[in-house]
Amino acid sequence: MNDGLIDSFRHSAWAMRELLTVCQTLTETQLDTTVQGTYGSIIATLRHTVASEAGYCRRLMGEEPVWYERVRESSNLDELSEYIDDLAARWERFLSTPFDAERTFVVKWHDVVDRDVPAGIFLAQTLHHANEHRTQICTTLSSIGLSTPDMGLWDYAEAMNRAPRTA
Repeated sequence: MNDGLIDSFRHSAWAMRELLTVCQTLTETQLDTTVQGTYGSIIATLRHTVASEAGYCRRLMGEEPVWYERVRESSNLDELSEYIDDLAARWERFLSTPFDAERTFVVKWHDVVDRDVPAGIFLAQTLHHANEHRTQICTTLSSIGLSTPDMGLWDYAEAMNRAPRTA
């Protein structure tokens, strides 16, 4: 098992669930709120984040979720929650077996040049990307006067008893 990565991916899924819990209380207008310097509206950013993670997972595992094609446009918060659970299970499965972090995948880069990108970079990007967009959503929530969830790694460690008090 790739024990060193399990907590990172579990934290990411947990943090997305925490954020979705807050977003479940929002109105349609609030979900459509945008703030300059962020990806887009709250709902668009959630859809983009989940779709991107599914794309990274698909590339590494070679399996495309059945919902992959429809996540960007029509997904509501309940569907996104289901997709996050599905992705969490996929990452658990992927990380439960050895993999070659240096195995490369050909990626069409933003400058239209093909690049060989190692699996380890995809794993790092998965976590970084989700964290970046969760932060943007929290910025948007704050801008409309709403509280943001505590989603940090220490919050996760405490919530999941991964940092128990010593005797």
